[in-house]
Amino acid sequence: MDTNVGNEEFILDENKKKTPLKISFLSKEVLDCPVCNESFHKEELLTGSGRLIAGPLTDELHRLYETSARYGDIYPLAYQAVVCPNCWFASSLDDFPNIPNDQKEQAFDDGFDRKDDVINIFSNIDFYKPRTLLAGAVSQYLVMRCYDYYSPEFSPTVKQGIAALRASWLIEHMDENEPGQHWDWLAILFKRKARFFCSRALQNEASGKEALSALKIFGPDVDKNYGYEGFLYITEFLEFKYGDQSDMGAWREKLADTKRTLAKMFGLGKSSKSKPGPLLEKSRKLYDLIAKELQDFDE
Repeated sequence: MDTNVGNEEFILDENKKKTPLKISFLSKEVLDCPVCNESFHKEELLTGSGRLIAGPLTDELHRLYETSARYGDIYPLAYQAVVCPNCWFASSLDDFPNIPNDQKEQAFDDGFDRKDDVINIFSNIDFYKPRTLLAGAVSQYLVMRCYDYYSPEFSPTVKQGIAALRASWLIEHMDENEPGQHWDWLAILFKRKARFFCSRALQNEASGKEALSALKIFGPDVDKNYGYEGFLYITEFLEFKYGDQSDMGAWREKLADTKRTLAKMFGLGKSSKSKPGPLLEKSRKLYDLIAKELQDFDE
């Protein structure tokens, strides 16, 4: 699939004329950018009429979707972030109008740097046009970057981690559609960014520097909220897959800590009917992988 396909795909009707099949629409609500005062409408995804066909859930709690015979490939995450089409300031919908006043000037001044960095990492994007897969990945990168402007009460670090993880997923889909373009390498970089931010978010919470309470929905994807325990799981999973292994002694200790965290989750899961089944299943799988890794260390 071409990553430049927009929000309309076409089929031939009986008169051999092209009829658009819409997969998104512009919300009636007008958003005003708090940074540059641009007014725009957020693009929203249409979900009915068989557009989304749920597929498997990955070990990173990312929901995959099957290709629709009528609408093609659709990526819900591409439409989540709010991005000002003028200055490219981005965040979640709830936080978008609430950037701290003392950061607005800095966010405005950084606009040219944001655009230059996107062009250097990805390519040029037009956010006045319908979202593409590429624009969706860029939107999550911009969210990750723009939460630097938010104060601790917004829980910016955990939101940066989730945005980095979502960007990595969209980039992986780009690699599936355009293999050999080094998107796979870029996806791994974003997963490592996600690991850094998620681990830092837990450290900040433990030290009292930044609570996680401002994050209402942990996701990490948009089909289901796995809550705080899902966030713990994904943090430990990213640590296992992409953590720093330069000091093998420290790495072994980190794995042992991760194993204990997962074991605690098991104990809660056995007595809690509210915990999602898939999360328990994937936590047990990760627990077994770490146990084997620790056994290999000791042999």
